[in-house]
Amino acid sequence: MEVAIEVDDLRVERGRRVVLSGLSCSIERGRVTGLLGPSGAGKSTLLRCIVGVQKIRSGSVTVLGREAGSAEIRRRLGYLTQAPSVYADLTVRENARYFAALVGVGPEAADAVIEEVGLAGAAGQLVGTLSGGQRSRASLACALAGRPEVLVLDEPTVGQDPVLREELWDSLRRRADAGTTVMVSSHVMDEANRCDHLLLIRDGSLLADDTPAAIKALAGTQDLDAAFLTLIRRQQEVAA
Repeated sequence: MEVAIEVDDLRVERGRRVVLSGLSCSIERGRVTGLLGPSGAGKSTLLRCIVGVQKIRSGSVTVLGREAGSAEIRRRLGYLTQAPSVYADLTVRENARYFAALVGVGPEAADAVIEEVGLAGAAGQLVGTLSGGQRSRASLACALAGRPEVLVLDEPTVGQDPVLREELWDSLRRRADAGTTVMVSSHVMDEANRCDHLLLIRDGSLLADDTPAAIKALAGTQDLDAAFLTLIRRQQEVAA
């Protein structure tokens, strides 16, 4: 399959701390790729590198054949950060239409994604008056409004109720089936089975890079939590 994102020997440092240590991976177009690992593993840093907003020490990241962060791909990529990135003094609709206009998309696309994230009933409400979970969904709507070819989502389901989580994953699946490349980070292992491909990351290094079924087979278990722990122990044994 065609590669949408290529990460080659990526190294990121903060002070004397190594955040990503020579990480390499390929993300295929039109699939949902999950980035799994505990807090502090380097997930958000990797996503920032892919979007092109993270300073790197060495290595390279290309997205759709271009250097990450280059002007040619900015309109083709949607990014959701962990912290909601919307204007509190604008309504949900105004925010979504503003971000859609930035990438040359009409208001009808913004209105469609507001409904997609379950905020149709709050479209005219100021973002500053929304709950935390609603603000996250408003931010997601803005990321989706430009109909991006690559969608990078940093823990989008945090703070969402089970029904909305289910609807969000259904939406991501539909987008991937239509050709969108979706990369989504999470520390919730039960979401991993919804992905086509998984990157398991710990302490800035990849523990596994394969399908959920293959990773479970590698660890000799049908439980992804158990598989992750098994791979961690194996890594520790090799290091010792």
